[in-house]
Amino acid sequence: MSELFVKICGLKTPEDVDVSVAAGADAVGFVFAAGSPRTVDAATARELAARVPEGVLTVGVFRGQSVAEVRRFAEESGVRGVQLHGDEGPEYYEALRAEGRTLLRATAGQVRRCGEYGEDLLLLDAPDPGSGKPWNWGAPEFTAPEGHWLLAGGLTPATVAEAVTVTGAWGVDVSSGVENTRGVKSPDLIRAFIGAARAARS
Repeated sequence: MSELFVKICGLKTPEDVDVSVAAGADAVGFVFAAGSPRTVDAATARELAARVPEGVLTVGVFRGQSVAEVRRFAEESGVRGVQLHGDEGPEYYEALRAEGRTLLRATAGQVRRCGEYGEDLLLLDAPDPGSGKPWNWGAPEFTAPEGHWLLAGGLTPATVAEAVTVTGAWGVDVSSGVENTRGVKSPDLIRAFIGAARAARS
């Protein structure tokens, strides 16, 4: 079985980034969507992204923003991936495709396979993203999508191994589940989450 892909999202400080990379994260995310306690500006994200080695994907997270705004933030921050977390249609992915960035589509709905909108990675999230509230991924009616997809929504170091085992997820994404308080990451929880996620596939 292939190694699990692990993304740590909502990073705001150099320590957040350094700990995530050192612990073995495959991707780190910076939130550009307004209204989140994890939102950073492009200049801050550029400084943080500069700390990340080439083998780790840097991702800008957007929600309900125009293609022009997404493009501007991505260029100014230097992120290598773009995650769209709203009602963006396939036209967004088509418009951003030519720029060579890895495209992630986040949705709370049931999806048959990754790539339906032209995304490279699919992220299945809880109905209230960023809240830390889990969704019922263990329900009998849940059907895992085909392809490269990440499970998100309420995951913690204590639950990620079971979640991966039950769903067969290709990867996982966490933000609030590795925080001491809302918007403030815990180095110990980041390390514990990545360790538990990796152990689920060992």
